[in-house]
Amino acid sequence: MTPQDMENRIVRYGDLHPCKTAFIDAHTPGSDQKENFTIIGGGVSESPDQHVHISIPHGFNIGAAGQPPKCRNSLHDHHTAEAFFVLSGRWRFFWGRWGDAGEVVLEPGDIFNIPTGIFRGFENIGTDYGMIMAILGGDDAGGGVMWAPQVIEDAADHGLVLGEDGKLYDTKKQQRLPDGVKPMPVMSDEELAKRPEPTTAEVLPNHVARYWDMVALADRKPCKVIGEAGMLRDKPGFEVDFITCQSATETKHKHAVPSVLMPVKGHWRVDWDGGSTTLAPGDTMSVPEGVKHSAVPSMTGEAALYHVVATGDPAGPTWKG
Repeated sequence: MTPQDMENRIVRYGDLHPCKTAFIDAHTPGSDQKENFTIIGGGVSESPDQHVHISIPHGFNIGAAGQPPKCRNSLHDHHTAEAFFVLSGRWRFFWGRWGDAGEVVLEPGDIFNIPTGIFRGFENIGTDYGMIMAILGGDDAGGGVMWAPQVIEDAADHGLVLGEDGKLYDTKKQQRLPDGVKPMPVMSDEELAKRPEPTTAEVLPNHVARYWDMVALADRKPCKVIGEAGMLRDKPGFEVDFITCQSATETKHKHAVPSVLMPVKGHWRVDWDGGSTTLAPGDTMSVPEGVKHSAVPSMTGEAALYHVVATGDPAGPTWKG
């Protein structure tokens, strides 16, 4: 492929298009300054203002969330995997019906493969704008978002209504639900009672991987982070590897499906038959299927990169094998 063909499959951090009206809590104080980014795939945004950078199906979605300090993302859930790694900032993740079942603080490079079936939220507890990158299971990213009832109720107080069609309507802009479209139903007490409330002790060992542990494990070969035999054992429809300067190789390889390269530290040179480019933290590159390529650090110093590839496994609830 030509350099221009490949450049069209790179989303640079500085070129990301934010959406501040992506979700139902967009006007809620404490959540109204968050920005949502849909990088690969359709994402789960409820807003027509959301910009999709790359729409080519990959078997998973790539997105991001950027938030200033003290800004949170309200309690929600997906039908499929939602894995986050911290690009910048300090983040508190919390979960449960009311967000008090457990919590964990993550820093740059850390990754959290959040179990399906539980409400989760997160907030930037750092001192500057922060960014987390997301991997969502399935081409349709789980088919949308399920919100804790209090989120829908709070949003209504600020003029936002979510329709059962999954679209957001702003009554402050004189928007109304179309004829035949009802508001998204709030989960019943019976449905809520079926949801697990895992403790921090249950979640951390199986769903959180720390940056420096992955660096240590990637000293000779890439560290399998998410996968059937990974640090975080799951089959969400994709696998995630972690590569450092010690485990990177100039030997080119290819995949039968598109793969994604996401640097978290340092600069990386990607070579393929026909060209090369350099990626920086926050950049996302989609490598087409069948294209031989390699990725190695382009300068000395600390370097780490996440590599994501689809497995063909069905996207669904967290695997319990």
